[in-house]
Amino acid sequence: MSTVNVGILGLGQIGASVALALKRYSQRKDARHTFVVTTADLRGAVREEAVKLGLSKPERDLFAAARGQDVVVLALPYADVPTAYEQLGREMRPGTVLLDASPLKRPSLEWARQHLSPEAHQVGIMPVLNPAYLFDGLDDTLHAKADLFDQGTMLLMPAPDCAKEAVELAADFSTLLGAAPHFFDPVEHDSLAAQHEGLPALLGVALFYASSRGSGWSDGQRLTNASFGRITHHLHDTHPDDLRDALLNNREALLRQLDAFMGTLKSFRDVIERSDREALEAALIESADAYSAWINRRATGQWIDDDGGAEKAPTLGNMVMSGFMGSFISRRFQGGKKGDEE
Repeated sequence: MSTVNVGILGLGQIGASVALALKRYSQRKDARHTFVVTTADLRGAVREEAVKLGLSKPERDLFAAARGQDVVVLALPYADVPTAYEQLGREMRPGTVLLDASPLKRPSLEWARQHLSPEAHQVGIMPVLNPAYLFDGLDDTLHAKADLFDQGTMLLMPAPDCAKEAVELAADFSTLLGAAPHFFDPVEHDSLAAQHEGLPALLGVALFYASSRGSGWSDGQRLTNASFGRITHHLHDTHPDDLRDALLNNREALLRQLDAFMGTLKSFRDVIERSDREALEAALIESADAYSAWINRRATGQWIDDDGGAEKAPTLGNMVMSGFMGSFISRRFQGGKKGDEE
């Protein structure tokens, strides 16, 4: 059995869930690798919450946790990511694979190009989570789960010149977490992230901003329930600096989505102003039907391909380019008996 050293920088929901998933795997009777995980977070309250989850006491020094590791998972608050790349370029040893879970991929590719050595390997990752948690309202440490990635997908977005072996490692690592690896274009990812992540966050902030500044807020705030809490949750679990950077670093794509949404919102406003029952009912029925189709596909992982047929979620067999944990692991992470790898 070989030992793999992993540093996890940032213990929000994603980083803490990676740590829990690796702990779960290492405890399996059929585990062929033992993961030695070092976690770190600058936030004292987050470190305390991570200990409550059963994780070993996290480090305060982010970059000490990155030194000498085979794999580094970067899941920091987004405003800290540019500075982290500057420091990681000095701390990571040659051959380390950096898995960047930041919300945007194009900026990270540029920071990696500027600061990482040619001997370090960066792969952008974005988990599409277990459908069981699709309606959870918070993305904080205490909502981390060992099975957060189960039955989900891990989008992999390596740099064009990333070593093949590092990409293999990222794919196999994703599988060990419980997610099916799937390769994706970073430009397309950021464009879609504007619609599925940036726009919902902005709408939640705008709703709270308007509500809290309105004349009825003194009484209205007492009537808030889950619908209001879910749509405004970013103000609870994400620092304003991180929201700012995530919105501005993807501003062109976000503006396109915002303009399209404002047009749709105006159409709904006009229908309601006219009290056009038929038009509103038609829009609601069309949306409900499309929503039902989407939620069923999201829950099962079966999608519709370009030919109209059912497309199953990618599996290890058709995504991974080599054997268990790839040739990269075989060459660099050998630690057990020869028979353990056969």
